Amino acid sequence: MSGFSADWLALREPYDAAACNVAVRDAAIAAIAGLDPVSIVDLGTGTGSGLRALAPLIPARQTWRLVDNDLSLLARAAALGRPPHLAVAAKPVDLARDLELALESPLDLVTTSALLDLVSPEWLDRLIIEVAARQLPVYAALSYDGRVGLEPEVAGDHEVVAGFNRHQRTDKGFGPALGPTAAARAVERFEHFGYSVVRGTSDWVFEPADREIQGELFAGWAALAPLTTSLSEDEIARWLAQRRVHLAQGRSRLRIGHVDMFAQTIGAR
Repeated sequence: MSGFSADWLALREPYDAAACNVAVRDAAIAAIAGLDPVSIVDLGTGTGSGLRALAPLIPARQTWRLVDNDLSLLARAAALGRPPHLAVAAKPVDLARDLELALESPLDLVTTSALLDLVSPEWLDRLIIEVAARQLPVYAALSYDGRVGLEPEVAGDHEVVAGFNRHQRTDKGFGPALGPTAAARAVERFEHFGYSVVRGTSDWVFEPADREIQGELFAGWAALAPLTTSLSEDEIARWLAQRRVHLAQGRSRLRIGHVDMFAQTIGAR
């Protein structure tokens, strides 16, 4: 279900790690403190970056179930070396259709990263109902929330970013996606279903030296712009050319807003 290339996932992984909201992450770790062993499922795992980020911080013996429908990415995740106290099983599942298979017991924690903004409101409710029925805590990192800061500004920024945000609301395999509204919606729905939620920002921050990932993002936004904006092809080309000039000159800075959240049933330790 990831829909992302291994190269893109590898490029973004260090920025995902740097963006992590430590307070939210630590709340998730505290919720499973004292459990040994601990069983974790990672939904939409890609190449297993969530495991690599979290597992070293958990002292207990761990069993991870890595879930994705991309067999190539799952194979990469399953092939990684790991310490003896860590057991990993890769499970191919179409989360849009067979979410319940991913949540088969026993489990102590559900994790996911960069997923909630891709799903529909109906699928989000389905997830929350399923985890609430099992009284499972959920650590959901890196939900895009629509905030984008570009320096220096150039003509077309507003239109291109607005177009990207519109595209984020289109169907990503789960029905029309929540996109930038996902974080706020998830907090509201978790609380509706009897969860308490800890949340905090986890923005990507790209400095002038981070040219490759900025260039990839700008090119992707420009490719979407004919479908999502009223800008002409010439205007889009000029926008992309100007952004690339700033990259080449070492002047480009980019911030992309994300939210991390940890939800657990009220009364849980």
